Amino acid sequence: MNAQAGFTRKGWILFAVMAFVWGITYLFIKEAVDTFGPPAVVAGRTLLGGLVLLPFAIRSGALKAAWKHWPWVLVFGLLEMGGPFLLLSHAETQLPSGLTGLLVATVPLFAVIIALLRGDRSALAPIRLGGLLVGFAGVVVVVAGPGLFPHEPASMIAIGEILLTAVMYAIAPFVIAYKLSDVPSIGTITLALFAIGLAYLPAALLTPHEPPTVRSAGSLLLLGVICTALAFVAFFALIREVGPVRAPLFTYINPIVAIVLGTVLVAEPITPGLLIGFPIILIGCWFAATGGRLKPRASEVAPAAIE
Repeated sequence: MNAQAGFTRKGWILFAVMAFVWGITYLFIKEAVDTFGPPAVVAGRTLLGGLVLLPFAIRSGALKAAWKHWPWVLVFGLLEMGGPFLLLSHAETQLPSGLTGLLVATVPLFAVIIALLRGDRSALAPIRLGGLLVGFAGVVVVVAGPGLFPHEPASMIAIGEILLTAVMYAIAPFVIAYKLSDVPSIGTITLALFAIGLAYLPAALLTPHEPPTVRSAGSLLLLGVICTALAFVAFFALIREVGPVRAPLFTYINPIVAIVLGTVLVAEPITPGLLIGFPIILIGCWFAATGGRLKPRASEVAPAAIE
C-alpha cells in the first residue's frame, strides 16, 4: 500500500461497493432496533459476519496468522466495531437518518487531522483539501432541512455519540495500514468480529427487547452478511489500495444511498437538496481522491494485494 497513491480503477470499484453497502446500513440498523436492543444488534451482526467468514479464514490459515497479532486486532475491533456499532445503534433511536449520515461524513475530515498529526502534509494539498471541503458541503446540502438538528437532551447526547463514532472510524484505517498491513485481512476481520460479538453477547441476552418481527430479523441478517462480512473485506481492500486518508471518502456518498433507498422503499420524496448536493459531492470526492488528475501517476499506483 502506498499512502500517496491516487485512485485506480480498482480503487473506484471498491469505493462504489463501500458507498453502497455502508449506505444501506442506516436503513437496516433503524429497522433492526425496532425490536432488538442495541447490544443485540451489535452481537448479532458481528457474530453473523464472523460465521460467514470463518470457513474462509480457517481454510486459508489467515485466522492463525491474525491471532499472532491479537492485541492490534482487538484495538481495530474496538475502534471499528465495538464502539461504533453500539453508538450508532443507540443514536439511530434518537436522530433522523439524514443527520446521522451528515455526522458520519465527518470521518474524512478527522482522517486528515490524524494524518497531519502523523506528519503527513500531503493531506494539505490545496486541490485535495478543497475537494474534501466541497464534498462535505455537498453532504450538508443533501441532508439539510427542517428539524435536522434537534435540541432535546437525548438528541444532543446522540450527536456526541455519532461524532465519537466518526473519530473512531477515522483512526481505524491507520491501525490497518500501519499495524496490520502484513496480516491477512480476512483473518483480522474474522477474529475481530468474534471478539466483539462474544463480548456483547451477555448484554444482548440480558437486555429486554420486543419479539422480533420478520422485518427486523431480516434487517439484522442483512447487517451481518452484507454490511459487516462483505463490507469489511471490501474496506480492507480499499485501504490497501488508496491509503487510510482517502479511503473514508465513501462516507460522503453513504447518505445519498440512504436517501435514495428511502425514496424507493418507503416513497420518501426526492428533495431539491439531493439534486443540488449530489453533483457537488461527486466533484468534491473526485478532487479529494485524485488531486485533479484524470489518472494516477505510474509511480503512484499502489501495488497492494488483498489476501
